[in-house]
Amino acid sequence: MSDNLSQLLSTPLQPLPEQWRSAAQAELLRTARALHERSPDTYWTWVAQQQRWMRPWDTVRTGELGDFTYFGGGRMNVADNCLDRWAEDPATADKPAVIWEGEPGDVRTVSYAELADESSRLAGALTSLGVARGDIVAIYLPNAVEAFTAVHACNRIGAIYTILFSGFGPDAVRSRLEASRAKVVLVLDAAYRRGKLTPLLETLRAARAKVGTVQHTIVVDRTGRGVPLEPGEIGYADALKLGLGAVRTVDLEANDPAFLIFTSGTEAQPKGVVHSVAGFLLGTWANVRWQVAPTGGDVYWVAADVGWLTFPIQAVVGGLANGMTIVCFEGAMDTPSNARFYEICEKHHVTKVLGAPTLLRMLRKYGDDLAAAHPLPDLRLVTVQGEPLDGDTFAWATSHLGGGVPVVNAYGQTETGSTWAYPVAGVEALKPGSTGTTVPGHSYDILDDNGKPVPPGTKGNLVLTEPFPTLARTVWDDPERYQHAYFTRFPGYYCTNDEAVVDDDGHLWVLGRADDVINVAAHRISTLEIEAIATAHPQVAEAAVVGVSDQTKGTVPVAFLTLLDGADPGRVRQDVSDEVSSQLGGYARLGAVYLTAALPKTRTGKIMRRLLRDVVEHGGPQGDTSAMDDVAGLQAAQQAVAAASAPGA
Repeated sequence: MSDNLSQLLSTPLQPLPEQWRSAAQAELLRTARALHERSPDTYWTWVAQQQRWMRPWDTVRTGELGDFTYFGGGRMNVADNCLDRWAEDPATADKPAVIWEGEPGDVRTVSYAELADESSRLAGALTSLGVARGDIVAIYLPNAVEAFTAVHACNRIGAIYTILFSGFGPDAVRSRLEASRAKVVLVLDAAYRRGKLTPLLETLRAARAKVGTVQHTIVVDRTGRGVPLEPGEIGYADALKLGLGAVRTVDLEANDPAFLIFTSGTEAQPKGVVHSVAGFLLGTWANVRWQVAPTGGDVYWVAADVGWLTFPIQAVVGGLANGMTIVCFEGAMDTPSNARFYEICEKHHVTKVLGAPTLLRMLRKYGDDLAAAHPLPDLRLVTVQGEPLDGDTFAWATSHLGGGVPVVNAYGQTETGSTWAYPVAGVEALKPGSTGTTVPGHSYDILDDNGKPVPPGTKGNLVLTEPFPTLARTVWDDPERYQHAYFTRFPGYYCTNDEAVVDDDGHLWVLGRADDVINVAAHRISTLEIEAIATAHPQVAEAAVVGVSDQTKGTVPVAFLTLLDGADPGRVRQDVSDEVSSQLGGYARLGAVYLTAALPKTRTGKIMRRLLRDVVEHGGPQGDTSAMDDVAGLQAAQQAVAAASAPGA
C-alpha cells in the first residue's frame, strides 16, 4: 500500500459539531437502518409508503440483479407525487418550487401550484401534438424552469423523457435523437453562457434534418428575439394554449420506463440507460432525504447542469418529491465575476448547495479573501458528487464556506440512479475525501480480480451485491449490452467498474475508474492516487493525471496542474514530482508536469482526461468534444504542452 493511501485510510473521523446535528434526522435514520437490518426490501417498503399511490402493489420485489422488478402491480404517477400533492395542500400550494436566475440576472419564482398548472398545460400540448404513453420526448434545454415543466408533463401522460446536454453539438444531438426515436423535442431558441448566446435551436435544426422520427419542436423564446419558426416548430407559449383543457394524470405501473439518459464514454455508441417510474422516484426521494436532510425552510441550490443526472435526481424529481424550494441557475459560476456563486447564495438565502468537487476547487482558487467577503450566514450544508473529493479541498470548504459548514461527499453513478454512499446529513461523522458508508437499502463488496472479497485496507473492484429500485433496468434497445456491461465480469454482482477501498471505520474510498488504472513497467497505478498527492500541495488548485504511451515503460503518468495565485511554478513542479516518487516509488515517476491556466471540463465540472491524453499524444482531440463546456480549457492544456516541448523549456 502506498504511503498516500495509508495516510488517507488513517484519516480520523470528524464528528459533526452540535450546531449541525438534527435530532429528527437521527431518529428517522435509526428507523430506516432498523428496517434495513430486517431486510433491504422492508426498508424500501417504508420508502414506498411515503409516496402517493393510485393502486397498491402486489409484490415488493421479484428477481435478482440483472433482472428484477419492484412494487409490481402498483400504480402511481411521478408528477402527482412531485407537484400535485404539494399544489393541493393549502399549506404548500404557494410555496416556491423553483427560483430560477438567468445569467444576465433575470429571476423567475414559480410556486408549486403554478408549476403543477404549467406542467399540466404542457402535458395537454404534448397530447395534442400526438404524444402518447411510451413515446419519447427529448428535452434539449439548459437550466430553465421549462426543464421542470417538460419532465413532469411527460410524467403526467406516461411519455418517456430523455434529457440532452445543452452543450451537445449537432452530431451528438442527432445520434441521441436517432437512438431514442424521439417524437417531440423541447428547446430554447438560445441560452446565455459566459456572456454569449448558445444557439440551441440552430443546433437542433441541423441535427433534426437527419432524423425522421421527430414530428414537432416546441421552442421556448428565452432571448425575446422572436426567432422565426420553421414548419414543424411551435412556440412554447402557443403550445401551452393547446393544453388549456383538463389533462388526466395517468396511472403507470411501477416498473414502466420513465426516463432515458444516454451515458457518454469511450464507446462508439452511447448507452441509453433506462430508469423506471417508481424506482427513480423512490430512490431519488430517499437520496435527497439522507444527503441533504430537507427542512421546511430550506432553499436548495442544485448547482449542476440539467443534462447531468444529478439535476433530475436532486432537483426535478428528488427535490420536488421532498417539497423543497430549488434554486436553478442558467449560467457560469464565473460570469460576470468570480463572486457570482456567493452572490446567488446571498440573493436567494440559499441554505444548502450541491455541486461537483470542481465547484469547491474553483472557489478555493478564487481565494480566501473572496470567501471572507461573503460569509453566507444562511448556508448550512454543502454536498458534492461526480468526482473524487481531495482532502485539502474538503478542509478548505469546511473552514471557509458559511463560517464552517459540513461537506457531504457522495458517490453514485448514472446507472445507479442516485448516490448511495455518503455520511447522512445532520447525523454522521465526516472524513475528508471518503464517501462515508452505505445508506439504507444498499449493500456492496470489494473484490479482487478473481472475484474474491478483499479485507479492509486493500484496493479492489467495487460491486453492488443486492438490487434496489433506482438501479437501471436495461439499456435502451440493447438488453444484451446491459448484461455484458454490468453483470458478466463478476456474475451475481453489479460491477461499477470503479476501484475502491474500505478503511477500518467502514468508510468507503472510491479511487476512480478501474480503466484509469495504468500499467507502468508491470506496476498498476491509480491515476486518482497520483492526483491526490498533487492536490495535497498547498499551491496546487487542481490536478489531472493521465497515462500516455512510452517506448520503454509502455505507459507513464503525466500531470496537468492549475496553481493558486502567487504559486512558484518551478518549485511546485519539482515538489509534486518528488512527492509522487517518494510516496509511490520510482516506477510512478511522472513523465511530465504541465502547468496550465485551465483544464478542459464538461459543463457539469468533470475533467475530460481523455482530451488531455490526446493533447499529449496527438497535439489535439481525437474524438468527440461536444460535451466540453469551454474550449479555453483545452487551448490552455495545448499551450502548456507546447511550452514544455519548446526548445530550452
